[in-house]
Amino acid sequence: MSMPFYVSPEQQMLDRAEFSRKGIARGRAVVVLRYAGGIALVADNHSTTLNKVAEIYDRIGFAAVGRYNEFEQLRIAGIRHADLRGYSYDRRDVTGRSLAGAYSQLLGGAFSSAAEKPFEVELIVAELAEDPADDVLYRISYDGVITDEQQLAVIGGDAERVAAIVRDGFNPDAPLTDAVRLAGNALGSTKLEVAVLERDVPRRRTFRRLTPTEVAALGVRRD
Repeated sequence: MSMPFYVSPEQQMLDRAEFSRKGIARGRAVVVLRYAGGIALVADNHSTTLNKVAEIYDRIGFAAVGRYNEFEQLRIAGIRHADLRGYSYDRRDVTGRSLAGAYSQLLGGAFSSAAEKPFEVELIVAELAEDPADDVLYRISYDGVITDEQQLAVIGGDAERVAAIVRDGFNPDAPLTDAVRLAGNALGSTKLEVAVLERDVPRRRTFRRLTPTEVAALGVRRD
C-alpha cells in the first residue's frame, strides 16, 4: 500500500506565499502618495481600458496590482461593502479602516484555506481626511496582512526600489505636478494612469480620474 504524500503546514504556507508573490511581481507597480491638495494614485499601466486605480466611496480610493480579474472582483466587493454600510448606518461610518479590515479577511481567509487558491493581488486603500495629518493609506498583502502607511505606499513589481526613489524625493506639501513626476520617474514609465482624492472641493465625492490630456499637462505623456 502506497503512503500518502505529506507536506508540512509550514511548507504549504511557504509554497502559497511564493505562488502569490510571483503573480504580484509580474504586475507593474502603483504609487499612492500625499500631495498638497490630497492623495495621488499613480499606476504604471499600459492599458487604457483596464484600470488599476478606482473609487470605492466618497473619500476612499483603491489601487491594486496582480491578476486583473481578482482585484476587479475585490474592487466590486469593496463598493458593495461600502454602499451597504453607508445605507444601513451613515455615510460617515464608511471608513478606510473598515474596508481594509474586510479586504484583510477575504485575502487572509483564501490564503489560509487549503481548499482555495490564494489571491495573486496586493491592494492599497487610501482615505482622504478633513485634516491632511489624518490621511491614511492601508496596504493589504496577499495573505491579509495590513500595513498602515501615513505618507506613501508602493505595491507591485520592484516595489522596494520604486519606494526608495519616491521616499528620497517625497514632499507632502508638493503640488500635484511634482508628485506625479516623482512617481512617474520612480516607476520608469510615461504610460501612467493617474487619479486623485481632492481636498477642499465643493462635492461629496472627492475621487477624480485625470484624462490623458491632463496627465500630459503635468509633464508626463501617456501613449
